[in-house]
Amino acid sequence: MSVTLEVATRKGLFSFDPAGRALGSAFLGEPVTAVAAHPDGTRYAALELGHFGVKLFRKPAGGEWAECGVPTYPPEPDPPETDGFGRPLPWKLVKIWILEVDAGGRLWAGTIPGGVFRSDDRGDSWQLQRSLWDDPRRKRWFGGGYDAPGVHSIAAHPGDADDLIVGVSCGGAWRTRDGGTTFELAARGMIADFMPPDQQEVQEVQDPHRIVRCPSDPDALWCQHHNGVFKSRDGGASWERVATHERGLASQFGFAVAVHPADPDTAWLVPAQKDERRIPVDGRFIAARTVDGGASWTRLTRGLPEGDAWDLVYRHALDVDPTGARLAMGSTTGNLWITEDGGDAWRHVSAHLPPIYAVRYLGA
Repeated sequence: MSVTLEVATRKGLFSFDPAGRALGSAFLGEPVTAVAAHPDGTRYAALELGHFGVKLFRKPAGGEWAECGVPTYPPEPDPPETDGFGRPLPWKLVKIWILEVDAGGRLWAGTIPGGVFRSDDRGDSWQLQRSLWDDPRRKRWFGGGYDAPGVHSIAAHPGDADDLIVGVSCGGAWRTRDGGTTFELAARGMIADFMPPDQQEVQEVQDPHRIVRCPSDPDALWCQHHNGVFKSRDGGASWERVATHERGLASQFGFAVAVHPADPDTAWLVPAQKDERRIPVDGRFIAARTVDGGASWTRLTRGLPEGDAWDLVYRHALDVDPTGARLAMGSTTGNLWITEDGGDAWRHVSAHLPPIYAVRYLGA
């Protein structure tokens, strides 16, 4: 299987080979928010074009990029729907935040505001999963970094196309086992320290920043949360907070997390200082790795800036390739690094890209 590294940025999509050699670019000058690939080599790219709205493009293997359909929300009810605070709930597509292809080849999109959409025809048409959208608990969701809540993670089961875990900021984690016909909450054990004490364990107000699934052990999940790192061994039925601050890391906050494709106990993250700052702690930009399920963490700094570095890594800007040895990491200042030894040493591929929204190793 051939693999490329796709880097989605504020001003275009940039392609690299696994070693970091540039292969080309597309959509120059345009914000690319998400990318995905079908096993037959078809690529997808979502763009956020401001006044011109959200667009989705598709590129068959050996072909050219062409526009296809985008998720569309149903007509807004009258009177407008409001959340638990009396604020209007948005019913218009703002962003495609995540694209994912399930084991059956169906295309999924997570959006702002808080919708999960499925396409059975490779992006030509889309169906809003009303079971989640119409759930009354959605009225408790609220925005994290954006004004409206959003679906940023869709963790597909590698062997069951109908089994997906969805992450919402701020709306918790949800699981479907029937391809979106029904959803159940899957955030028990997560803790939202930003809520009043009596609401900190409420599942539908949790703020997972990123949820990833181990391909070789699909019940093993990792989550970088606003208030720590959590892991699940039972497919999201329960979560356990993993100690990081007490294990040599300066922060439990961050956006990105990646899990080894063949080892559920090995994971990587990028710590940061939270809330109004959102910068590396003390200007020390590092990655971190655990190989024992979070019992201990190793700071990974070789090849990364030694100090006075203020790069932030967004939730989709850290990815591991199918071998588990090679990772890519991109930052808000347009820096791109690659490691080929699990993070022991990083190589600086570029310092001049636009701000990086997402990096993905995509195979064909």
